Amino acid sequence: MDQSVAIQETLGKEENCIVVSFEPRMKHAAQCDILLDDCSENRLLGLVECAKEHAIFIYTHRRMAITADDVSLEDILPITLDFAVVEVSSPEQLVVVGADTRVRMSYKNEELELRLPFGSHSRLFLCEVNKAWSDVCRLPTQVPKFEWIKKYKKSIKRQEAMKQAIAPLEVLSTKNNQHQKIEKVSDKKGSLEKVKSSNSIPQKSKGNSSQDKKVPVRSIRLSYADYYFFSDRFFLGTYNVNGQTPKESLRPWLSCTPEPPDIYCLGFQELDLSKEAFFFSDTTAKYSFLALIFHPSQGNKGAVAIRFRFHNSDICVVNSHLAAHVEEYERRNQDFKDICSRLQFRQLDPTQPPLTILKHNVVLWIGDLNYRISDLDVDRVKDLIAKNDYETLHSYDQLKRQIDVEAVFVGFKEGEIDFQPTYKYDTGSDKWDTSEKCRIPAWCDRILWKGKNIQQEHYKSHMDVRTSDHKPVSSLLVIGIKRVNPDAYKKTFEEIVRNIDKMENECIPSLSLSKREFHFKDVKFMQHHAETLNLFNDGQVPCQFEFIQKPNESTYSKPWLTANPPKGFIAQGASMDVDLEVFVNRSMAPDLNCGKQEIEDILVLHLERGKDYFISVTGNYLPSCYGTSIYSLCHMKEPIQDMPKETLLELAEKSLNDDAATDEKPLDIPKELWMMVDHLFRNAVNQEDIFQQPGLRTEFAEIRDCLDSGMPDSLPGSNHSVAEALLLFLDALPEPVIPFSFYQQCLECSSSAGQCEKIISMLPPFHKNVFNYLAAFLRELLKNSANNRLEVDILATIFASLLLRSTKKQDLAEKKKTQEFFQHFLTQHSS
Repeated sequence: MDQSVAIQETLGKEENCIVVSFEPRMKHAAQCDILLDDCSENRLLGLVECAKEHAIFIYTHRRMAITADDVSLEDILPITLDFAVVEVSSPEQLVVVGADTRVRMSYKNEELELRLPFGSHSRLFLCEVNKAWSDVCRLPTQVPKFEWIKKYKKSIKRQEAMKQAIAPLEVLSTKNNQHQKIEKVSDKKGSLEKVKSSNSIPQKSKGNSSQDKKVPVRSIRLSYADYYFFSDRFFLGTYNVNGQTPKESLRPWLSCTPEPPDIYCLGFQELDLSKEAFFFSDTTAKYSFLALIFHPSQGNKGAVAIRFRFHNSDICVVNSHLAAHVEEYERRNQDFKDICSRLQFRQLDPTQPPLTILKHNVVLWIGDLNYRISDLDVDRVKDLIAKNDYETLHSYDQLKRQIDVEAVFVGFKEGEIDFQPTYKYDTGSDKWDTSEKCRIPAWCDRILWKGKNIQQEHYKSHMDVRTSDHKPVSSLLVIGIKRVNPDAYKKTFEEIVRNIDKMENECIPSLSLSKREFHFKDVKFMQHHAETLNLFNDGQVPCQFEFIQKPNESTYSKPWLTANPPKGFIAQGASMDVDLEVFVNRSMAPDLNCGKQEIEDILVLHLERGKDYFISVTGNYLPSCYGTSIYSLCHMKEPIQDMPKETLLELAEKSLNDDAATDEKPLDIPKELWMMVDHLFRNAVNQEDIFQQPGLRTEFAEIRDCLDSGMPDSLPGSNHSVAEALLLFLDALPEPVIPFSFYQQCLECSSSAGQCEKIISMLPPFHKNVFNYLAAFLRELLKNSANNRLEVDILATIFASLLLRSTKKQDLAEKKKTQEFFQHFLTQHSS
């Protein structure tokens, strides 16, 4: 399916491209480049016709446009008197063989400059566009309505920025980067011409010709080794001010480091945001404003975050105030998860998805997290604090416990806590809560981080600040900030320039195959075997694969081998399993039984615009009585799988002449046939619905194995399975019981019982014996029809098609004559 078919799907077309007269139809399509400010973006153009009106449909597409899901309608240009198309290729470009065609299309105030690939398909497309425009100019009084395009315009989501960016600009030549061919698909009104583009990557030509493809280096992706890390000191602070205005200096908190840090990140909770506090507070307006910048609440709880790029590291700082109360630790866990998922940063490029908190190199999390101390009473907690036994006390901390079970803050780190809890104090003092609630002290105020190359220099509380019922907390982190190594950058750039050819070659489709050789052991008649071939797209572009036929062969594989699926599409970095299935039926078994054919084939896996892979498939086939001639079986007194291959081949060649002399007296009928009939005669004469109810596949396999490998006293399986095994045996005979050469005679004399018996008397001896043996057995079954519910018509219908087969497909009249022929031998009066 090519790009034009993908477009037609968007227009509601059927896969066979049959055009409905009142629906739009794709008349011509071409691939083009729309010339933009800084790059060439690939587009698909379609000339669409409906109700004798024409319009240009412009599509964007991702990867190779395979289906309608891969293309999206970007814009529609109706061909009216306001439409114009002008070729703007320069004279210098026109003298270059293979140069692209540049045209300018305009509609009202919109103008697009396009570059169409060189070739007849582009000329044909432009010719049809000009013809459509000329038709409009010839009838200026007939104003087109274009009612039919309204439903398509509703689906267009074109950005205004794109419209402003379209302009006629010079870009790099892309000579020979397309290989196209025109296909014609018949429809009810004539032919549908389509452009098929393989998007192949050109090979670099020799010399320094100006026609060589120039590949712009748009960006350089540096590896981890191309950076060096410069240590920057980040001061992190969190303070729940409990709605209080500052009554003291914050210097003990903010100036606690010997040297000033490089960056301050401060988070406040429970600031008084009322207008009275803001306008009439004694605090300076500057301090109030700075404090308001990083305060988490639109209410009392929540989070706020900022992100910034510091040199080459992306940093996110989060300040949060989570749910309160001892028993609400699970709600706090959920608060964290909600913040991580719902707090998003829009990117400058609107086409890029928003960034979440965790999509940064460094995440710094500060705030009143409100996790408490559980399972200890207030006296025990205060006793441990008095002993400075913070290690024991920390083991009862809810946040530590939740992090240990990975319920929250997975991947984050927190420094060792060697300071007393920061909550809850009487405001203005260092005394623990003396209110009626008598809160248990807890480390509510925390600082955590996530990222590489981070070391903590200190983590402590500040007891000298007494404005709130919390104590402020600070942490000094030394963070390794990524910065580009100029020498490594230069080296990388030079390497990219030197390896442009290598980069182009990487754009050629490529697959990695799990195996190149497959061996199927002990393949048996009508037994399914399968192995899996995994295809991994290790190239840089999507690829289309297909198993193709070899020279002088009509199919891609031998008839016993199937690849499922035989073709497909694999995205970059994706993989697909292909099942190689082996199944031998009656048409393949004869040559495999005697060794004329082997389980051996070579599959050619072809990549569009890529190379071919060769896959070897071998195996060993176990000969079976199924698919072996009556003549050969009558000359085998041993199981077929005990016979030498040379003997099997010799018997197969002699079976072509039933009169060939043999040294040893053969059997009258094949022993395998006798075993199945004898089993049914002894066990199934009164079996209800015999030959009408199917057997089990597993039981058939057991019966087949018994016939092919040994001579058991009795056959396994149910009567129905043995009956089906007998029918399959007759169906698989290379030459039916009544040989093909007698078929026409049987039809001609089907109405005469005497003539029918005369023909049977003329059959080769082994075939005649088998026919009479089967007919006698079936007559015996009919004697018990009261129990087995068999009738002459039923048996004639079932067995006539097996005993009297044609090399060609039978019509209904022939089938009736074969049944009439065999009915003569099922009546009681027949000899």
